[in-house]
Amino acid sequence: MKFFSFYRRAQRAALPAFLLLCLAACASGVPPAPPALGVVVPSAWSSAAGNTAAHVSVNTSTTALPQWWQGFGDPQLTDFVQQALQAHTSVRAAQAALQQARAQLDVQNAGLAPRVGASASAQRGKSGGSGSSNSFQAGLDASWEPDVWGGQRSAIAASEADAQAAQANLGAVQVSLAAEVALNYITLRSLQERLAIARSNLASQQETLQISQWRLQAGLVTSLVTEQARASTAQTAAQIPALETSLSQSRHALAVLTGQPPGALESALADARPVPQPADTLALAIPADTLRQRPDVRAAEQRVSAAWARVAQADAARYPDFRLSGSLSLRALTLGALGNGASVANALLASVSGSLLDGGAALAQVRVQEASAEQVRLNYQATVLTALTEVEDGLAALRGDRERLVQLRIAAEAANNAALLANDRYQSGLIDFQTVLETQRTLLSTQDSVASTRASLSANHVRLYKALGGGWQPEELLSEPDVDADPL
Repeated sequence: MKFFSFYRRAQRAALPAFLLLCLAACASGVPPAPPALGVVVPSAWSSAAGNTAAHVSVNTSTTALPQWWQGFGDPQLTDFVQQALQAHTSVRAAQAALQQARAQLDVQNAGLAPRVGASASAQRGKSGGSGSSNSFQAGLDASWEPDVWGGQRSAIAASEADAQAAQANLGAVQVSLAAEVALNYITLRSLQERLAIARSNLASQQETLQISQWRLQAGLVTSLVTEQARASTAQTAAQIPALETSLSQSRHALAVLTGQPPGALESALADARPVPQPADTLALAIPADTLRQRPDVRAAEQRVSAAWARVAQADAARYPDFRLSGSLSLRALTLGALGNGASVANALLASVSGSLLDGGAALAQVRVQEASAEQVRLNYQATVLTALTEVEDGLAALRGDRERLVQLRIAAEAANNAALLANDRYQSGLIDFQTVLETQRTLLSTQDSVASTRASLSANHVRLYKALGGGWQPEELLSEPDVDADPL
C-alpha cells in the first residue's frame, strides 16, 4: 500500500508535465531531404560495341554479379576468396567501423527520449546537547528537451547516413579484396604457364645447341654458330629465375590476403594449373543501376546525406532551446514512513534558453557545414565519374584483349610450325643457323604473349566485375529513401 500511495502521488505530479511534453512534441521538426546530386549518367555504355555480353536484361545482371568468382570455374580460387573475406584484417577493421557507427546511431536516438533518474539518501545528525535525529529522502527526477527545431532529428539522420556509409565501406573493402585475390591468383597461374613455356623453349634450344656442337666437331659449321646458340640458350635460361621469383611473390601475396603466413601456400600452389577463364558472356545492367551496385558510390551518396543533415543541425542550433523538467521527492524521519506519512515535494519547470549575441558564430557554423556538404557533393560526383571511367575502360580492355588474343594464337601456331620446319631443315643442312635462332625467339615471344594476353583477359574481367560493384547489394540497415526518386 505504501508503494501504491507513492505511485499515485508521482502520477498526479507528473501529469501536467506529460501534457506539456506532448504539446512540445507536436512542434518537433524533421530535417529536409538533401538536394539532387546532379550527375549526368549516359543511357548506354560507349564501349559496349563489340561486347555482345553488354546487351542483356537488368534482371540477368543482378543475379550474375554476386559470387562472380565462381564463374571462373576454379574451386581453389573460390576457396581463396572466401578465406580472404573471412580472415583479412581490412574486412575485420571495416566491420568494427560499422559496429561503431551503429552504436553512435543508438546514442543519437537515445537523445530523443526523456531522462528519468532516481535518488535516495539517509542522514543522521546531532546538534549540541540534543539527541540525534534521522532523515530519509527518496525522489524521482525527469527532464526532456523537445526537438522543436529538428536539430536532434537532424543529428539522428546524419548518424543514420554515417551507418549506411560504413556499411557500404565494408562492402567496398570486400569487393576490392575479392578482386585482389582473384588478380593475384590469375597472375600466379599465368606465371606458372609462362614458366612452363620458358622451360620448354629452353629444352628445345639446348637440343639445338647440342646439334650445333656436333656439327662443329664434324667441321660442318664454325664456332660462331655454336656461340650464337649458346648465347640464345643462356638468354632464355636467364628468364626462368625472374619468373620463379615473381611466382614466389604471388604465392606469398595470396597467403597474406587469406590471413596466413607468406609461406603457408607453398604446397597448395605447387602444382601448375591453367589460368582460370570466365564465361564468354558478361551481364551488364544499365549505367544507373550498375553504379548503384558499387559500394563506394553508395557510401559517397550517404556521406552527402549526412553532410546535409549536419547543415540542418547547425541551423537548428541558432534557435532557443526548450527544456521541461520535474521532480518528486519524499522525506520522512524513519525509513518506514517514506511510503506513508512522508512529506511530499514536487516541482515542474519549463525553461527557454538561447543566445542573444554570439558574434555571428552560429551563422558561421552553418556556413562551415554548407561548405563541407558542397565538398562531399563534389566528391560524390568524382566517385561517379571514376566509376563510369572504370567500367568504360574495362569494356574497352576486354574488346582489345579478345581481338589481340585471336591474332596472337594465329601467330603462335605459325611460329610453332616455322620452328619445327627450321629445325628439320637445319639438321639437313638446308638453312643457316641464324634462321633457326629467329624462329625459336619468335616462338618463345608469341607463346609468352598468348599466355600473358589470356591472363590479361581474365584479369580485365575481374576489374570489370569490380567496376560494376562486384555484385554487392546493400542490406536494409535502416529505412532507406526511394532510390528512384533522386537522380544520380
